[in-house]
Amino acid sequence: MDFPIHISTVSEVPLHRQIYEEVRRGILSGRLAKGKRVPSTREMAKQLSVARATVTMAYDYLLGEGYFEAYPGSGTYVSRHLPDELTSVEDVVDELADQLPERTAPLPRPRQLSRYGAALQAKEWIGFPDDEPEIQFTFGRPDLDEFPMRIWNQLLSRHCRQRNLSILDCPTKSGGYGPLRVAIAGYLARARAVICDPDQVIVVSGSQQALDLVTRVLVDPEDTVGIEEPGYVGAQRAFQAQGAKLSPIYVDANGIRTDYLKSRFDVNTDESLKVLYITPSHQYPTGVSLSLPRRLDLLSWASRTGTIIIEDDYDSEYRYKGKPFPALAGIDSGASVIYVGTFSKVLLPALRLGYIVVPKDLVDVFSRAKWLADRHSPLIQQQVLADFILEGHLERHIRRMRSIYSERRQLMINVLKGLFENDVTVYGDNAGINILIRLNTDVPDSELIKRAKDLGVGISSTRNMYLGAAPHGEFLLNYGGLDEQTIIEGLSRLRAATEPKGELLPA
Repeated sequence: MDFPIHISTVSEVPLHRQIYEEVRRGILSGRLAKGKRVPSTREMAKQLSVARATVTMAYDYLLGEGYFEAYPGSGTYVSRHLPDELTSVEDVVDELADQLPERTAPLPRPRQLSRYGAALQAKEWIGFPDDEPEIQFTFGRPDLDEFPMRIWNQLLSRHCRQRNLSILDCPTKSGGYGPLRVAIAGYLARARAVICDPDQVIVVSGSQQALDLVTRVLVDPEDTVGIEEPGYVGAQRAFQAQGAKLSPIYVDANGIRTDYLKSRFDVNTDESLKVLYITPSHQYPTGVSLSLPRRLDLLSWASRTGTIIIEDDYDSEYRYKGKPFPALAGIDSGASVIYVGTFSKVLLPALRLGYIVVPKDLVDVFSRAKWLADRHSPLIQQQVLADFILEGHLERHIRRMRSIYSERRQLMINVLKGLFENDVTVYGDNAGINILIRLNTDVPDSELIKRAKDLGVGISSTRNMYLGAAPHGEFLLNYGGLDEQTIIEGLSRLRAATEPKGELLPA
């Protein structure tokens, strides 16, 4: 060659990779001209005093990527058309600069959005904060430090070592990885009394996608959807964006009020509900559980009215006292319930895997809706999660975290009572990784949120969880991802935020 190639036998970079990089740089810099013949592998190996196989490996990379062209009987040459030229359009854009319109030119007319798009644009429904306070009570994160990462990595490595290349392909069925659907069905039977066929389980990218699919499949614009008051904002927004009319169904200490529901939406009334969305096991945000008599009453009502119930069972695993009620789907004999579950709270938010269990007559339509949304959820994560469940790791992790979260919940209550005394009321059952509180303070909610943020604490009011008027001083505090010291420090700063001078008080 006309230019020297420098390689080092003490470098951590393999010799074949060094040769590849040196030659590639020479081609891109123009020192090796297009169409120039290059030495044979034998000649290059002799020149560099390395094994011929090392040079052959480097040449194979260069041939495979299009930097070299080989002609039998003639030799190997630098390609006349380099691969980098086929992927860069900068020169073409420069050549056309005079013909292209100004990039800063205004749009000729407003964008014509669909009704769905217009609904999303019309209101500031989804906010993404620029920064997070030091101590964050706002998001319902699990404790990521307690996640059994070593076990997860072992399962992941097992699948990677098997070199099953089918995991790189798009599966033929969008409902999910078969063994994972079997594992979820078995887990639900044990933990929630939900008896279903694996085919009824549709694996989705978290519970929010489940709600989106439910909305698109079942709800038309102007349909009336019942939703708990107060209730989960993500569900409200999904239904509203589809053009549904939301009807608040009030909640008391025993869960959703079935008496109110039946007084307005029954076979002998003028109004009807297409869908009813509820969180019966741990109502969001109040934290109460729907009593067993009301569960039975609700299922009877749904059976005679034909209303489909969406049961969001987002964190039923974390109940710290007494026996859990069976899921609605577990005692439903009329195929009225679509069951929604997620692994975001019990494992990892970033895993983005959840599931819906649908009646048998809806399996095909939901599978098609999932396929249209994103074909399938990530396959390697599904395979690892299937093993994680089938080998018992999930339930062991839940049992361990249940003990940890129970202690943190009690700490939250004790510290709140100690700091605020009679100026705080705690709501909800002994469950979950969040607490609903109501503070007796003259400070407006928005001002208290700002003061707390200035002190490095993030809190959120329940205002946007109500379709109607919201009570003053009501906040949802999530504690799952916070250790004991952080909880104490965060609540102390929150107490200081209610004081005129914002001074920190002793815990």
